[in-house]
Amino acid sequence: MHPNAYLKNIRNVQCGLLARTKILVLLETQGFNASKIAQESDLSYGVVTYHLKLLKSEGTVERKGNRRYVWLVTGLGQKRLG
Repeated sequence: MHPNAYLKNIRNVQCGLLARTKILVLLETQGFNASKIAQESDLSYGVVTYHLKLLKSEGTVERKGNRRYVWLVTGLGQKRLG
C-alpha cells in the first residue's frame, strides 16, 4: 500500500464522521427529508442520501412516509447519541 493511501483513508473516515454527525444532530430533535437535511447541513444531497443509507443499515435512523421520506433517529440511534 502506498503511504499516502493510508492518509487518504483517514481523511475519508473523518469526513464521513463529520457528515454523519451533522445529519444526526439535525435529526436529534425532529425529522427531516433528505433535501432539508442537505440544505441545513451544507452537505450535498448525494452525500446526505449516502450517509442516511449507511445509518439506516446500522439501525441508527429510519424513514417514514411515502415518496418524500422523513428521516428520524431510532431508539438505538438515541442511545448512541446519548
